[in-house]
Amino acid sequence: MDKLTQEILELERQSTVLEPTAEVRKDWMTQITDYSHEFIDKMEENKAFVNTYNDANAFEGMDYSKSESLESILEFLRKEVDTKGLNPASGGHVGYIPGGGIYPTAMGDFLAAVTNRYAGMFFGGPGAVRLENSLIKWMCELIGFPSTAHGNLCSGGSIANLIAITTARDRKKITSRKVDSSVIYLTGQTHHCVQKAIRIAGLNEAIIRYIPMDGRYKMDAVALDNQINSDKKEGLTPFLIVCSAGTTDTGSIDPLDDVATLAEQHDCWYHIDAAYGGFFVMVDELKDRFKGIERADSVAIDPHKGLFLSYGLGVILIKDVKAMFDTHFYKASYMQDAQDRFDEISPADISPELTKHFRGLRLWLSLRLFGLDPFKKSLEEKHKLALYFHREVEKLGFETGAEPELSVVLYRYKDTSDKNRFNKMLAHEIHEDGRVFLSSTILDGEEWMRAAILSFRTHKRTMDLCLKMLADCVERVKAKWSN
Repeated sequence: MDKLTQEILELERQSTVLEPTAEVRKDWMTQITDYSHEFIDKMEENKAFVNTYNDANAFEGMDYSKSESLESILEFLRKEVDTKGLNPASGGHVGYIPGGGIYPTAMGDFLAAVTNRYAGMFFGGPGAVRLENSLIKWMCELIGFPSTAHGNLCSGGSIANLIAITTARDRKKITSRKVDSSVIYLTGQTHHCVQKAIRIAGLNEAIIRYIPMDGRYKMDAVALDNQINSDKKEGLTPFLIVCSAGTTDTGSIDPLDDVATLAEQHDCWYHIDAAYGGFFVMVDELKDRFKGIERADSVAIDPHKGLFLSYGLGVILIKDVKAMFDTHFYKASYMQDAQDRFDEISPADISPELTKHFRGLRLWLSLRLFGLDPFKKSLEEKHKLALYFHREVEKLGFETGAEPELSVVLYRYKDTSDKNRFNKMLAHEIHEDGRVFLSSTILDGEEWMRAAILSFRTHKRTMDLCLKMLADCVERVKAKWSN
């Protein structure tokens, strides 16, 4: 045996630790599942928010060159990661728009990671691509898009909106020479990831018009029409209108149908950010509120919000598939084998990603295990919980915003000489308490509290605990206020 062969075999022997035996794998999986079951089973007794930052010293000087037992690794996670700050898996997360965490998410991701299917190109992973494409077709049908529409399963609303905006830019031929005379129309309630996408897409020098809103923070369609006409008279190029189907701050739905008519009249790309609210279209009594969503050119929608999956799955749906190809397709010589078959649209050809996790498996597995009805019922429950909280919180001396369209409730304590200061102190007190996590926002210069009810683990008992916590926190703030 020559020296090179000996060296190779010795390196093989040393590296085979990366392929643990079945016995080791079973032991690891037992520890992992025990840890996860403990985490879930203690969810309700633990706080939703622990207002303590990690000990930075615990993360300093980690020696990644040495191996540790899984037992000690899990103990570190328990102490330094999973018991401090916000618990997004908790039903008490009623602050930001929650990501869910239904159990099949973990199962689907585990299988996707173990099998390591490549979901980027049909040639390499035909089953994975077909599975994900079937989910996209289902979501297109759900919002009323034609069968010729398509889309992409991405990491979240930020990338979904970016794909839409870059596609719109190229479809409307907004080249670098035209950017500073091109106009984009938003409202002050448009999610900030849209602003980031505009900048990343090279449109930061475009003219951005913030259209006025009505008293419920919805885009004023008449004001939009007037602004577009005015811009045209000035020789500018209106090309993109962005509406929201469920804003993060207030849960409001813009007048989707009216804006669709204007987009058609003025030849603008019409994008709807429905990342938070889109799946509420499945609730019968709310469906009419989404009238016009089917007329959009593109829609962003997040299964890790409205379908309660763990973070990491957003979707962009676009009618003009050719426009997606024109923006994202690129042919590389080393990929020539993969270009020979076009039985299905490959995600890598219509999105920025080439390396792509098989993220669709988490959604497919969840839908196949549960069916759609429990998801519909849970969304309906969240809407009704918002109505319930909106009614009950007023009895505690809070003033409220408009009746919630979806599942976000605005409220603030009113019985004070300085509402802004009192409610700011109240938000701090709530975070110190931590039984339920709530957030605050500023609307028209005023401090407001928000309840964003979307976790599948949030139920009436959660909202009752929230109301009790609010009452307790108000009393503690009053005591501090008088001092």
